[in-house]
Amino acid sequence: MVTQWQELFGHPEPYREQADGIVTAIETAESGGYTVIEGACGTGKTMLALTAGIDRVRDPDSPYERVVVATSVKQQLRQFETDLRQINETLPDPHSLISGLTLVGKADVCPYSRESAGGIDRSNVYDRCEGLRERTRNLTGEDGPTTTGALAETARRAQTGLADTGTAGPAVLETAGEKTPFLPSTPAHGDETGATEYCPFYATYLDELPEDGEPIQAVPFDLTDRGHIGTEELVGLAASYGMCPHSIMGAILPHVEVVIGNYYHIFDPLTASSFTGSLIDEETFLICDEAHMLEPRVRDLVSDAIADRSLRTAENELTRVIQPLSFEGNQLDGTDVELIRSELAESDVSIDELKRYRSFVRDLRSEFDRRVNAYLDAEHRGWKADLEALPDTEIPLRDPTVPEPDEITEWANAQGYTDAVWSRAEIVGTVVGRILDELEDDDVDRSAPSVGRTLGAWYRADHESYFREIQLERTWDRSEPPESWQRAYNARLVLYNCVPGDAIGERLSAFGGGILMSATLAPLDVFEQVSGLEHLREADRPIERRTYGLGFPESNRESFAVDAPKYTYANRGDPGEDTPTRQAHADAAVAVAQSPGNVLVGMPSYREAKWMADVLEARVDKPVLLDESSDDAETDRLKRSFFAGDGKVLVTSLRGTLTEGVDYSGDRLAAAVVCGVPIVNTASPRTKAVQTAYDRRFGNGFETSLVVPAVRKARQAIGRVIRGRDDRGVRVLVDARYARQSWNSVRSYLPAHEQDAFQPVSADMLSLGLDRFWDQQPAEDSDRH
Repeated sequence: MVTQWQELFGHPEPYREQADGIVTAIETAESGGYTVIEGACGTGKTMLALTAGIDRVRDPDSPYERVVVATSVKQQLRQFETDLRQINETLPDPHSLISGLTLVGKADVCPYSRESAGGIDRSNVYDRCEGLRERTRNLTGEDGPTTTGALAETARRAQTGLADTGTAGPAVLETAGEKTPFLPSTPAHGDETGATEYCPFYATYLDELPEDGEPIQAVPFDLTDRGHIGTEELVGLAASYGMCPHSIMGAILPHVEVVIGNYYHIFDPLTASSFTGSLIDEETFLICDEAHMLEPRVRDLVSDAIADRSLRTAENELTRVIQPLSFEGNQLDGTDVELIRSELAESDVSIDELKRYRSFVRDLRSEFDRRVNAYLDAEHRGWKADLEALPDTEIPLRDPTVPEPDEITEWANAQGYTDAVWSRAEIVGTVVGRILDELEDDDVDRSAPSVGRTLGAWYRADHESYFREIQLERTWDRSEPPESWQRAYNARLVLYNCVPGDAIGERLSAFGGGILMSATLAPLDVFEQVSGLEHLREADRPIERRTYGLGFPESNRESFAVDAPKYTYANRGDPGEDTPTRQAHADAAVAVAQSPGNVLVGMPSYREAKWMADVLEARVDKPVLLDESSDDAETDRLKRSFFAGDGKVLVTSLRGTLTEGVDYSGDRLAAAVVCGVPIVNTASPRTKAVQTAYDRRFGNGFETSLVVPAVRKARQAIGRVIRGRDDRGVRVLVDARYARQSWNSVRSYLPAHEQDAFQPVSADMLSLGLDRFWDQQPAEDSDRH
C-alpha cells in the first residue's frame, strides 16, 4: 500500500534511512515534537525533510499549513529548491503542484539595486528603499497631493514619452531578463524646486492593494500553477508588471506551502518582527538544516552592539529634536515645533527626559573614548605613531570568568545614570527616530532607535548569560584625526549572548514541530543542551533522535586516525620551529597530498595553513593553493582554480568557509586530511566568558563550548570527500586525540559509525595504508598526477 508520503517522495524508492526518518518525523511532528537527525552526506536528508513536512501540510487532518526551511549555507538553500522542484515533477497529479518561495534580502530583488540604477546599489539599498517608500506613502496618504495610480502612470509615461518623441534617452530598466515599464532613474513628483523622489514599483504595488482585502490580491500572477518560485522568477514576474518584488514576496509569503530562507528569517528578532512573523506559529513545520551551526549563528543574531559612530550620530539626532524646542536657534516653523511637542506628549516623553538622555549618551561616548585610549596606552605603547600596526582586539568590561556587573554599568550608576535613564532608553530613542522621519526628507537609517534598543537590552540582560566588552575591529578612516584611534578602528560596545540556547529553544517552541538536521551533530546530548531542546522536553514535547551513517560502498573509501603527536601549541611551537610534532604532521599531510586528484588540507588556523602550504610546496609535485582570510569573490576564484584541470592541493583553515557547505562531489576531491583539533583561541575574553557561562549552566563548559564545536569542524572537512555512491577517496584525521583514548581525547565525540570507520594507525603506517587503498581502485582513479 502506498502512503501519502510515498506519493510525495521525489524518487522511485527511498533509502532505508530516508523511510525511517520520514515516518519518525511525521509521527513526532504530529505530537508537537522535533526529530533530530544526524545523517552522513548522501543520506538524502533534504528530500527526507521536505517529504515529511509536505506530507503534514497536505494532510487535511493535520494542523500544519506550511513548511519553513532555514539553512545557513547557500548551497543547501539551492538543494532544497532543487528537491522541491523534483517533488513537483514526480507528483501523480501534475495539477496539484506544491507552491514554494525562496526568501532573500532587498538587495537581491530590488530592480534598481540589482542593476545599480537610480542611485541604488547593494551598499545603500536598505536606507534608500525605506526612504523612497516613506516618501511614496507621504505623497499618496490621506493628506498627500496625489495618488498611487498617478505616480505609477507618470513614471510609465516618462519612458513612453521618450519613445513617442524620438528623443534619445536611457532605455527602460531591465532586470532578471525582463523589461520593466520604468526608466533606470528614479522619478520625482512636483516641480524642480519642490520635487519629491519616489519608487514607481512600490507605488504600483500600493495602487493594486485592495482597501479591505488581502495583499495577495495585489499579486499579478497565479500561484497555483507555478510550483516553486525562485528569486529570478519572482523578480522577473513582479518587475515586468512594474511592481515591487520585495512587496510581492511579502504578499505571497503567507500563502505558499514551502518557504525556503536563512536562519535570520527565523531567529533574527528584527527580521521576524518586521517581515516573517506570520510564519512563526504552531501551524508551521520547521526544518533547520546545518543545525550544527544553530548555536553560533543564533548567538550572533541575538547578541547586540553599539558602534562609537552610532553613539555620535544618536547624540546629534537628540540635539536636532531638543534644539528647536528651546528659545535659542529655533530654525523650524511653528508647525514643526508643534509636531515635536505632539509626538513627545503622545509618547509621554518630556523635554527634560530628552536632555537627560542626551547627557547620558554624550558622557557614555566620552567614557568609551577614555577607556579605548587607556587600553591602547597600556597595551600598545606609542600606538599613535603606527596606527596601521594595531590589531583587532577585545577590551573586557568585567573578568570574563566571574559573572558580575560590568564596568560601564557601574560607571553609569556612579554618575547618577540609574534605572530611570536605562529603562527608558528604547522609548526615547524610538520617539526621536519617529520625529526625525517626519521632519527630515532623507534616506537615513536613524541611530537613536537602535542605540536606545541596545542600551535597554544592556540594562535588562543578566551578567551570567551575557558578557559586555568593547570590540576594536581594524578599519581605516582617513576622515578621522591622524592620531585618533577612530582612524584605525571601528569600535563597538558589545552585549554578547554567551548562552543562545534559551533564545533558540524559545523560538523553536513557537513552531508546531519539525526537523533539526546536519551531518555533524554528535554528541546529540550536547547538541540538545546547547540548542535549548531541553526546554521543549520540559514542556512535554517529544524529541526523537536518529543517526544515519554513510550508505555507500565501503570499498570506495578509506579512513584513518593517525596517532601523531597532539597538534597543540605547547607541542608544535611557532611555525618557524622544526619540532617533532610539526615533522609528524607535515609527513602525514605530504603522504595524503600525493593521492591522485584534488586534496584538501585543513589546519587549525590561517597561520598554520600558511606554514603547511610552504611545506607542501617544497615536498609535493602538485600545485598548492593557499586559502587566506579573504572576501567571497576571492574565495570563489580559489574554488574555481582548484576544481579546474589536474589534481591540486588546497590548504585552508578549518574555521574558514571552504571546509563546509562547499560541493566537492564527483571527482572534485579525492582526499581530505585534518591536522589537529581546531579549538578556538581560549585566551579571548569572549571565549572565556562563554566557557564560564556553559560551566555554570551545563557543568562542562570546556567540552560543550570549545571541544565539541571543534570536532564538528574537523568532521565537516573530512565529510567533503564522499558525497555520492560513486565517489572514491581517503579521509584522514591526524592527531593522537582522534586515534586513542587519553585525558583529552576527542574520539568519543565521533559517532559510533565513525569511530568504527576511522581506524587508528601509527604515523609510519599511513603511507602503506594509502598505497594499499589506491592500488585497489580502478586504474583511472589510482593514476597519480
